[in-house]
Amino acid sequence: MNIYLPDGSCIEAEEGASVLDVAEKIGRGLAKNAIAGEVNGRQVDLYYKLSDGDNLKIFTKNDREALEILRHSTAHLMAHAVKRLFPEAKVTIGPVVEDGFYYDFDIDNPFTPEDLNSIEKEMRKLADEKMDIRRKEMSKDEAVKLFNEMGENYKSEIISELDEDVVSLYEQGDFIDLCRGPHLDNTSKIKHFKLLSVAGAYWRGDENNKMLQRIYGTAWFKKSELDEYIQRLEEAKKRDHRKLGKELELFSSFDEIGSGLICWLPKGSKMRLTIEDFWRNEHIKNDYEILYTPHIGKSNLWKTSGHLDFYADNMYSPMDIEGQDYFIKPMNCPFHIMIYKTKTRSYRDLPLRWAELGTVYRYERSGVLHGLLRVRGFTQDDAHIICTSEQIEDEISEVLEFSLNIWKAFGFSSIKGYIATKPEKSVGDDAMWEKATSSLTKAIEKSGIDFEMDEGGGAFYGPKIDLKVKDAIGREWQMTTIQFDFNLPERFDMTYVDSDGREKRPFMVHRALLGSLERFFGVLTEHYAGAFPFWIAPAQVKILNISDDQLDYCKSIAKKLKKEGFRVDTDYRNEKIGYKIREAQLEKIPHMLIIGKDEVENNTVSVRLRSGENKNNLDFSEYIGVINELEKNKSTNLWR
Repeated sequence: MNIYLPDGSCIEAEEGASVLDVAEKIGRGLAKNAIAGEVNGRQVDLYYKLSDGDNLKIFTKNDREALEILRHSTAHLMAHAVKRLFPEAKVTIGPVVEDGFYYDFDIDNPFTPEDLNSIEKEMRKLADEKMDIRRKEMSKDEAVKLFNEMGENYKSEIISELDEDVVSLYEQGDFIDLCRGPHLDNTSKIKHFKLLSVAGAYWRGDENNKMLQRIYGTAWFKKSELDEYIQRLEEAKKRDHRKLGKELELFSSFDEIGSGLICWLPKGSKMRLTIEDFWRNEHIKNDYEILYTPHIGKSNLWKTSGHLDFYADNMYSPMDIEGQDYFIKPMNCPFHIMIYKTKTRSYRDLPLRWAELGTVYRYERSGVLHGLLRVRGFTQDDAHIICTSEQIEDEISEVLEFSLNIWKAFGFSSIKGYIATKPEKSVGDDAMWEKATSSLTKAIEKSGIDFEMDEGGGAFYGPKIDLKVKDAIGREWQMTTIQFDFNLPERFDMTYVDSDGREKRPFMVHRALLGSLERFFGVLTEHYAGAFPFWIAPAQVKILNISDDQLDYCKSIAKKLKKEGFRVDTDYRNEKIGYKIREAQLEKIPHMLIIGKDEVENNTVSVRLRSGENKNNLDFSEYIGVINELEKNKSTNLWR
């Protein structure tokens, strides 16, 4: 039979040949590194039997798909080990996630760190048994009966909800699990893995269901890759914004106030104010107008917008005000639209660029709340662009360039774009979708950044660009969104009068640049490990005297620095200078001014940088020039 390969070539194979047989026919090296295959667009195992005319792609260890298959197989291996060590445990689901996998178990006593070590050792034993991993199929009814007999009621529940008449299972030794596959062909190929942590997780994510035990793990094809990943995790722990936020006294949350509701402490508030001022000034320079809108709105507003029909689960219960239901806002869009509708708009009024630092509130389950990265109340750096069809291409190009410049100002240089296009179900006509998608594509091509197309991945109401930034340790964060909306202009009957005197529907673009101040602050903290650039740092300069004889001079330069607009801390305690320097170092202050007898006599300052470098006996006016330059250029360096 003829099998067709990705390069268009054809290879002859014996009838009934498997994916692995064809790999061996192509070459011994390919067969050795083969992990799985893709036949006519569907992923399959190595022992899958091919048919005449099949299109075949073979995945090796170098393919992303192969790494996911390895991790899925490792999740099954972990479940196998858990069942051997804890026969009473019930298995539920074990998907692949970014950089690893997890598996949820129903077990009476939570797993301990010692249990994880035992499970990992058992996994290595199972891998060494070199068990074949094989797929089998059976009817849905047979599968339900099988898992009921095994006492695995979660699997039975999953199967009973499937639409298929036939389901697939995977066996390895005495372990069998429900799975679509594919998998590795033998447990011996699972070599480099690590169990990382355990956490509670509700069955199906519903807090009304039973709490399960979720074990997280990771797996790699090479030991060096595993070691590098573990090292990255250790670095990430050091950078955890929750830990640094507490140590540097930036923000906090309180049970008495409520989970997911953040209080900004004085130092964090200084940083937030700096970021907000920069944000506003840059928006004004780019011809945006700043809006302010209420925190609550009548139910009819949210009915018109569609939020009560499609987003109610993420909204908080209404409050009764004089017999009317009011909802706390989950988004700012309807308020901006109402401002648009305060008068008849002409094509001469457009484009309108309206921005707001608007605080919104959305219901998030307690289990997913995570420091500043996932909260219930947050401030979006929201903006809406309302324009004509003819203006849309230039507007998208300008907003994308604006976004990239802002990210670079904060020290993020590795940025990638993702364009999400029209899904199967959508609103708006094809011409609008085509125009919008074309404008997004042209803008991102013009910008020169790398991007990928996410075909069919757009929201039902419009295509979008997502920008993802990489932090200092290589993690990717989705931040900026530039999103067309063909839905709200229709719902609110937004119009403008065109040059021909006819009413037309404007284009509307949502744009969250930083995403939210809370999440951005968390990412920024982890990117810099709390050692912020001079222009952002809560305290830019700390003045330290060696003895009381320098107090008057210290107070004098502190006053001058504050008058220049710099954020200054002082430490005039009767402590040894080495002790005061160490404390300032722990606070990650960019510049420490060490003031002794010589500095007072010569009207100079000696600067100790956070890096440990010293700049001694600088004329004070010269020092002002240096830090003004750092501030003006938004430099990420500690010195010019």
